[in-house]
Amino acid sequence: RCVLKELESLGKALYGAKLIAQRFEVRNCSHHKDPVSGSVCLLSMIEEGNPHHFFIATQDQDLANKVKKKAGVPLLFIIQNTMVLDKPSPKSLAFVQKLQMNELVPEHQKQSIVQLKEKEGLAKQEGEKRRKRKRAGGPNPLSCLKKKKKKTQEGQEPSAEKKKRRKRKRNR
Repeated sequence: RCVLKELESLGKALYGAKLIAQRFEVRNCSHHKDPVSGSVCLLSMIEEGNPHHFFIATQDQDLANKVKKKAGVPLLFIIQNTMVLDKPSPKSLAFVQKLQMNELVPEHQKQSIVQLKEKEGLAKQEGEKRRKRKRAGGPNPLSCLKKKKKKTQEGQEPSAEKKKRRKRKRNR
């Protein structure tokens, strides 16, 4: 709502941008009674880890730099009539790395899990082998060979061996 109010206040110069912004779903912000600037409103909506998974689309470099400082907020911008999704910020990459490290099971817990499985008899036996699934093969290689020519005997003429065959006409 704040972005729409700001676009209305800027007048006819940004009328096209206002029409485009009106097509999208309007999200209610905390300052609907006393609107603030669009960039401040957008930053307030993505605070606390971007719970609604918003993308920020802007050409404003100040806003883009502030968004890059927050983890987990994708940034869109336009280059020569093409929408471009910016690569993840270093803050986002560090956040994902930290999240992955916390989800991994520590090594001593892995060892204790293996020991408990062996104790209960749930561990995989090395003697068991999985059967390989048969896959569809290609054509039979013998059927792909060229046909061999019949050898003519010395006493017979090749023309006598060949009989004329009528070609069959197809009725349509």
